[in-house]
Amino acid sequence: MRGVVRSVLFGGLRRAGGSGAPRRAGSSSVVAEAPAVRNRILTLQSMNPQVRAVEYAVRGPIVIKAGEIERELQRGIKKPFDEVIKANIGDAHAMGQQPITFLRQVVALCTYPDLLDSPRFPADAKSRASRILQSCGGYSLGSYSTSQGVACIREDVARYIEKRDGGIPADPDNICLTTGASEGIASILKILVSGEGKSRTGVMIPIPQYPLYSAAISEFDAVQVNYYLDEDNCWALDVNELRRSLYQAREYCNPKVLCIINPGNPTGQVQSKHCIEEVIHFAWEEGLFLLADEVYQDNIYSDNCHFHSFKKVLFEMGPEYSSNVELASFHSTSKGYMGECGYRGGYMEVLNLHPDIQAQLMKMLSVRLCPPVSGQAAMDVVVNPPQPSEESYEQFIREKEAVLGNLAQKARVTEELFNQVSGLQCNPLQGAMYAFPRIFIPPRAVEKAKELQMEPDMFYCMQLLEQMGICVVPGSGFGQREGTYHFRMTILPPLEKLKLLLQKVKEFHVRFLDEFS
Repeated sequence: MRGVVRSVLFGGLRRAGGSGAPRRAGSSSVVAEAPAVRNRILTLQSMNPQVRAVEYAVRGPIVIKAGEIERELQRGIKKPFDEVIKANIGDAHAMGQQPITFLRQVVALCTYPDLLDSPRFPADAKSRASRILQSCGGYSLGSYSTSQGVACIREDVARYIEKRDGGIPADPDNICLTTGASEGIASILKILVSGEGKSRTGVMIPIPQYPLYSAAISEFDAVQVNYYLDEDNCWALDVNELRRSLYQAREYCNPKVLCIINPGNPTGQVQSKHCIEEVIHFAWEEGLFLLADEVYQDNIYSDNCHFHSFKKVLFEMGPEYSSNVELASFHSTSKGYMGECGYRGGYMEVLNLHPDIQAQLMKMLSVRLCPPVSGQAAMDVVVNPPQPSEESYEQFIREKEAVLGNLAQKARVTEELFNQVSGLQCNPLQGAMYAFPRIFIPPRAVEKAKELQMEPDMFYCMQLLEQMGICVVPGSGFGQREGTYHFRMTILPPLEKLKLLLQKVKEFHVRFLDEFS
């Protein structure tokens, strides 16, 4: 057997009848033979079909094409533009947003504790870093934390939630720190999915949706159950539409999860308190587990809109609801005014889980050991920012308000400029950091897209990229009502670059209509 192994290692099995002795390299009698090629174990046919079914439009074909064009520009290939403006993803710092000083100070101190002796760092940043490090094994950010996350940070998250929700208590044991909000959402979905055939778990998601949801549903072999937001009513959520979606889905699966994104991604709407009350009553009445994706809770731009957490509204509706409705809510360091996407910090709070299920959730989380501890430290600053009596407070508030004020201005500019273009229609950007305008695509362009085996809005976005260097994501990647077309773009670029982007979209759209009308 060892001889066979050795033979394989040195260029493949010898042919039957061949000489038993290996020849020396360089010998004139050696005949070069191509190594034997065996069939691949892992192919598209043999791989996990649930993974193959996963799609993620935000980093899909349009972004791959944008990368190819960027490399062509670097090689000196002439284009009608000098750079690709990537407006496809909510990556704040990549778009030029400046980090919040206090957050970076605390994480720097945690990462390199020798800086605690430096006079360059304020005392309030040092005190927070010391507190976090004291909860870390070996006083080091490089040690594992518990699977739920560093204890003192979960305590700070609980205090933050209590303050945000007007004193409604939060239990640190119900809080898990996560690798961004995405990991928490996927973890809850994973534990909820079960059954086969008509008993397979159905997951109700808004259309348009953030593609994390459709991707996770495919990966876990659940059933995607669409409910449509009302575009004509500023992307409002209608409980009658939830009921229609639920009752239809019960014919072919077991819907037991209802996902809400508030403020909305990609649509930017902010749900009213009355709407949230209706959704909670619907979930209570129909026996649905609620997932509240609230990562944009700081990003509110319209004066007549306010963020209401699902947890707060749940408790205000009384014990019949607050003691029974199962809820998981999520937050992140990646959005808001922080934009710290790369740290992958986040948390989830779970309510009314059966103790046995909570134990199973903790077991599942323990498999991944722990979320990045540097991301946990960043999350701590989000939930435990400088207070008015502390020396960093004025700078922190100034930076925070500058970021949010700038985003509010860009939301207004985007909405106004899009609505000046014939064939483009954009609802008010009440929150989050995206626009999702509806685009008119002439029938001739729809036919051209079919010839190229593309969705019409993918064809539109590809043309926009190739002609103007603007990278946005087609609405078909998020879901949309049949016969309507959209694209999603972030409003994060600096104001002057955003105005340039919007002007280019306008020029392109007019040209596109002329070409295909």
